[in-house]
Amino acid sequence: MDSIIRSQAADITYNMTTTGFDLPGFRIVANLGVVRGIVVRSRSVFGTFGAGIQTLFGGNISLFTELAERTRQQAFETMLVQADVAGADAVIGIRYDATEVMSGVTEVICYGTAVTVEPLSD
Repeated sequence: MDSIIRSQAADITYNMTTTGFDLPGFRIVANLGVVRGIVVRSRSVFGTFGAGIQTLFGGNISLFTELAERTRQQAFETMLVQADVAGADAVIGIRYDATEVMSGVTEVICYGTAVTVEPLSD
């Protein structure tokens, strides 16, 4: 892959992804292996300052929530691109993990098993 994130547009639709190990209505034909999307993000000084202000009032810290959601979405989309490149129709067993690489820098990984499927016969 030329860049970390290709066009962010995989042919695998969200309804062909699952945290389970089967896909209702489909039979797994081939296991193409593990695919993953990795994003490493840092908090900006301004974002950290703004979030610090939000903590004074309590409740949801929306700046961090939005950053976390964007990061997870980007990792998910990157995983789908990897699965698409591998020739998959679907991704099963999807999981997320996060690790603090250094203070203020977090790695988020989304991974699953790329598979090809065929519809079940009636």
